[in-house]
Amino acid sequence: MKRILLVLSLVITCSISGNAQKKSELIAELAELKMQLDSVNNQIAISLRNEKSSLAKAESFESQALELREANKTLMKNLNSFSQLSSQNSSNMNKAMESLNAKERQLKIINDAIAKNDSLALVVLTGAKQTLGENAKIGVTNGMVVISPDLNTLFGNDTGSTISSEAQLMIQKIAQILVSNPDMDITIEGLSMTGDLDLPAQQASAISTALQGLEIPAERIHTVGKDGNLKEGVLLKIHPKFSAFYHMVKEHLKNGN
Repeated sequence: MKRILLVLSLVITCSISGNAQKKSELIAELAELKMQLDSVNNQIAISLRNEKSSLAKAESFESQALELREANKTLMKNLNSFSQLSSQNSSNMNKAMESLNAKERQLKIINDAIAKNDSLALVVLTGAKQTLGENAKIGVTNGMVVISPDLNTLFGNDTGSTISSEAQLMIQKIAQILVSNPDMDITIEGLSMTGDLDLPAQQASAISTALQGLEIPAERIHTVGKDGNLKEGVLLKIHPKFSAFYHMVKEHLKNGN
């Protein structure tokens, strides 16, 4: 009996000792698990903070990306507008250059025509001096050969309107100049310093009649009485046919375009 009790006591002691050991191990495991749990919770907290920060950054990046897309869209629109404007400006510049070139061609045509008439006027001037003599009052003004004889030479005095015998020879020589230059006309200006234009007009008409009598067509002769601005006398202006000159320039301008 005692032996049985001893065995039971030993069994109980061993059991209690084993349970105590298991409890200690369990407590140790529990502590380890708690440490691991705390570590995991700490990592979770850190991960949550990082996630929150990452979400904030992501939202910021998304906002920046949106702004960049809008800015890029605006930039592309501006580039398209600039390209269109640049193309339009280039087209306008080309049109302006074409217009300038056309104007330069027109000016060249006019200048060439004027230069041609000036050269012709010099030829007529040379011939007139040879015909009328070096002492004749002859010059060139605005492309016209201007002959300015004295009234006394033309009419015997400054109030007459009948061609003098002395002037007949001079008018014949002027008629010869016109015959030699069929592309030229003559304008006869009677000048008055008093404002009375009747006498200057009669004097111009008398010279016109004399030239027509020498077979100079009336359409080549133009007469006018005008205020001489404190000057009186008669001016004989030999010049290109203005209507022909105008039509020539107009035709050249049309062809030049």
